[in-house]
Parts: sequence; C-alpha cells; structure tokens
Amino acid sequence: MKEWSPLMIGLAAGAAAALASAGTLAYLKIRRRKPPAELERLRRLYLSRSGRIGTGEIMGLVEPEDASALLLVYRYDVAGVTYEVAQDVSALPEIAATAKLALGGISTIRYEMKQPSNSIVVSEEWSGLPTVKPSGGAAIPAAGRTAENA
Repeated sequence: MKEWSPLMIGLAAGAAAALASAGTLAYLKIRRRKPPAELERLRRLYLSRSGRIGTGEIMGLVEPEDASALLLVYRYDVAGVTYEVAQDVSALPEIAATAKLALGGISTIRYEMKQPSNSIVVSEEWSGLPTVKPSGGAAIPAAGRTAENA
C-alpha cells in the first residue's frame, strides 16, 4: 500500500473543500426563494401566533396612487416609544373592505418584543379590530380574540 505524503493529503483536503464550497454556492444560487407576498404572509402568521399584545389607535386608511396596496395606518406605544406604522391589508380583502369602520378607533396590536416596530393589526388567523373577522373564522366580538376562542 502506498503511503500518502503530507503534500498529497493537503491537496486532497483542498480539493474536497473546493468541491464542497462549489456545491454550496450552486445550491444557494438555484434554490427557490420565497416571493415577497409569501414572506409577508409568514410574518403576519408568526406575529399572530407569538407576538406580544398591546393597544393602538387606527389613524387612517391609505391607498397609493398606483392602487397597488391598501395601507392601514396605526399608532401604538411600547416602553415610552410611539410607533406609527402601516400594514398592507390588500391581501386580506374582507378586512380591507371593513377597515374603514375602525378609523379613529382603538384596536389591539401584536408586536415582536425584540423589535417592537414589527407589528400587525390583522392577519389570516387573528384580528385586533373589534368588528372584523379573519378569513377562516366567525366574527370576532372583541378585539384581540382569535378564531379558535371566539
């Protein structure tokens, strides 16, 4: 049996590392990335399941000139900091249709504790608006209830 010299071992290890790196780069290049709409849906679901609950005020409903989105603008306070943010509700048509009823009212919001600016008022499973129902459930009588406990 032929013995491997340190040079041959180093070359073999370098070739293996180069092949592994090339394979990793090829995988990262060809893998399917999720479209922005799917990423937003997953963010809403994450916050509706694990976000901290707070109260906020619905400030307005804005439709940009190109009519590409319908933005629900709301404001809330966390630890003495006021956040004024907008959530695109165009992907939730039943909420977009009735969101005008909530203007100027108090709502329940869900936000991420580590990043309080990451928040929602409504999602597919949860609504912080008192008169709006999520797509899969019955009407929510009080703000902050989910479809399961309504």
